[in-house]
Amino acid sequence: MATAIKNIGTIVSGDVKKPVLEGDTIVVSEGKISEIGNAGILGKYEIDRVVDAKGATVIPGLIDSHVHPVLGDFTPRQNTLGYLEGGLHGGVTTMISAGECHTPGRPKDPAGVKALAVLAHKSFQNFRPNGLKVHGGALILEKGLQEKDFDDLAAEGVWLVGEVGLGSVKTPDLAAPMVKWAKKRGMKVAMHTGGTSIPGSSTVTADMVIQTDPTVVSHVNGGPTAVSPAEIDKLIDATELTLEIVQCGNPKVMGYVARKVAEKDQLERIIIGNDSPSGTGIIPLGILRTIVQLSSVSGIPAEKAIALASGNTARVYGLNTSQIAAGREADLVVIDNPMGSVGAGALEAIEAGDLPAVALVMTDGEIRITKSRNTPPPTRKVEVC
Repeated sequence: MATAIKNIGTIVSGDVKKPVLEGDTIVVSEGKISEIGNAGILGKYEIDRVVDAKGATVIPGLIDSHVHPVLGDFTPRQNTLGYLEGGLHGGVTTMISAGECHTPGRPKDPAGVKALAVLAHKSFQNFRPNGLKVHGGALILEKGLQEKDFDDLAAEGVWLVGEVGLGSVKTPDLAAPMVKWAKKRGMKVAMHTGGTSIPGSSTVTADMVIQTDPTVVSHVNGGPTAVSPAEIDKLIDATELTLEIVQCGNPKVMGYVARKVAEKDQLERIIIGNDSPSGTGIIPLGILRTIVQLSSVSGIPAEKAIALASGNTARVYGLNTSQIAAGREADLVVIDNPMGSVGAGALEAIEAGDLPAVALVMTDGEIRITKSRNTPPPTRKVEVC
């Protein structure tokens, strides 16, 4: 079954180096993007379904790089049902676990943390709320884990290590060897950074991060306690590490990080997460809100801010999604300027500080949402036929 999205006003690629694509048409087939171009490409395909974007903007599905799920679409942290699918209504098509730390009675022995990681990983492979892709099963590092344990986990498909610091392994002398074991097996490792966020977390300095050498520096803008400018400068200038900005962090520091990295022309280093459920709560539009803040307050062009929450994260985590290019998984979102916005289109609205309207969400080529329950209504009425 092939689907065409036509009459697109702007196609945002998700590639921060080339954020806008030429063309007004996208063809999707067998769950993948087949071609991007102008209306003339439609004659090459047998189209079963047409989405008329009516001049609205198409962006890649957004990725939330920092969630703390448990099992199913429920979180005991905020006693909330359906919070994962809520993110889909904010244009998020993929979520990445930073550790199932809120699991009631979470085991803290090596056998227990391994079992939890395998369970969550395999559970979310089979459970996709309304098509949302959740990469669960992020191992929480606890004392007593041995290198063989990482072989066991890799054999079961586990490829994520939750924020270093969530468990009893908090210092570089304990964490660095485990991080090496994980990365040797192709795992991606996040690390808690900055001040304490909730009871049980701890303060992590830039030097501790550098010594540990994770894949991602989690919530570099604090969680929510601020990281000092000197600490941020060290992470930016002395490393090439991926820096994660989160909605649940410090907004002033978020702006500092964005401007500093933009000045160095290194925006490819930034990814965006929510870090929820947290003490701050659950924010279904958190990724969109962060994009809007980075663009309207920190001066990052809207199309590049979108790339920070899509193509950048996909590249860091090795995912074949969230970039509009032939062969990529067809996770696409149609956005528009909301009714009453001063912006003439979605990108102008974002740069003006307005949340864009989510008019349609697609994952793997299947339309999941045609009207967001969380964003304001779009100016244009997208049609599906």
